[in-house]
Amino acid sequence: MKLPRLPYETGAVLDFYEDGLTALGALCARPWHDRLDVVAEGRAATLWNAAGALHAAELQFTAPDAAGMRDAAREVFPGSPLTFRLAEALRPTALALERVVLAATGPAHPPDVAVAEKLWRVQFEDTKRWRLTGPFTADFHVSLVALARCEIQAIDQHWALRRVAISLPDGFLDEGLAREIGFARAAPEPPPLSWPTPDLASWSALLQGALLGDLADELAGIRARQEQRLRRELDRIDAYFETYVAELSARASRSATVAAKTADRLAATRAEHARHRADQVARHEITVHPHLDALLLVAEPAWCAPLHVERAHRAPETPVARYVPRARRWVLTG
Repeated sequence: MKLPRLPYETGAVLDFYEDGLTALGALCARPWHDRLDVVAEGRAATLWNAAGALHAAELQFTAPDAAGMRDAAREVFPGSPLTFRLAEALRPTALALERVVLAATGPAHPPDVAVAEKLWRVQFEDTKRWRLTGPFTADFHVSLVALARCEIQAIDQHWALRRVAISLPDGFLDEGLAREIGFARAAPEPPPLSWPTPDLASWSALLQGALLGDLADELAGIRARQEQRLRRELDRIDAYFETYVAELSARASRSATVAAKTADRLAATRAEHARHRADQVARHEITVHPHLDALLLVAEPAWCAPLHVERAHRAPETPVARYVPRARRWVLTG
């Protein structure tokens, strides 16, 4: 899901700068409601100089509708480079994998067998026979939640903050969990769990697929604009070189001596034409750079059950599956 951008408010941004710079070791004071005096050295000073040398400045926080030229070293405004550098400096150097166990919100008893079978058949439509071969047992289902800043490089640059939740191990994109995780309640006394071992290659592939799926609508609009611009540029290039080739061919038809020289020029023109087309295609490429800001393993109450299942064009199976009450879906554990 795409998280909405916070509106630029001078007071809120000033609070962020004061708290952030103080956390980095700078000294801050507010001489006025829209100004912040800063004395920084080390990590905090790298916002202004890479060496981290001692730096003193008075930052002015301008109103979002203010007009006039801006001094990026001492003024803070919507899209200010200082804000990006401060946010990057506050990020931990190593991304931590955090864990949380959610409190149970549904009934304490397992689902009705008829309801469980109906939900299975809705999820796996090719099921011919379904039978519960043992009782439901209390269990936990684990999902991977990631917070990512997605930088989309195109003719116009785009930034978006995305939160995705991926069911493990099946890789299902759980939009409900991504939307509601901010309101979830952690279990006060979580039981000991066997957390999945981090699999960087597998999780990276799952996150890549989830982010591309989450960005699909936004990328479709960008791609349409890029294709329109690319077609316009290619038509312009083609028209120019077609006219030039026609002129060369007309000159060659007048004299045999000119024709021999024109052949080489035509070959060079075709090569230049292809180079210009390839250059425009490269200029109109779309590149997505995700920057992970947080990774969280979320364990939520579920019900585990042994099953006997027969599906179309498959041998009978006896899987152990988990039923997740919040999502009302089954997850195969294998």
